[in-house]
Amino acid sequence: MANKPTLAETFSGTEQVRQTVVGVETTPKPAAMVPPSRQGKKMISGHFDKDVHRQLKMLALEKETSIQNLLSQALNALFERNDMPPIA
Repeated sequence: MANKPTLAETFSGTEQVRQTVVGVETTPKPAAMVPPSRQGKKMISGHFDKDVHRQLKMLALEKETSIQNLLSQALNALFERNDMPPIA
């Protein structure tokens, strides 16, 4: 017996989507679909105020580098300050 759709599903039309997705097995992306620069890497993220993002973006533009590179530098400085090898 199928579950009765929720009120939100009734009005949004997601019940049909739910029925088509049930039973579908998802598999992770094959390594070939992941860009080589991201293979073997893990995402590290955080939530900051929009002004932090803007300032970081401006600094990257001024230094003609990427936010990724600035974050690597910051992580390496943090590691060194805590007597750990700079591996970022």
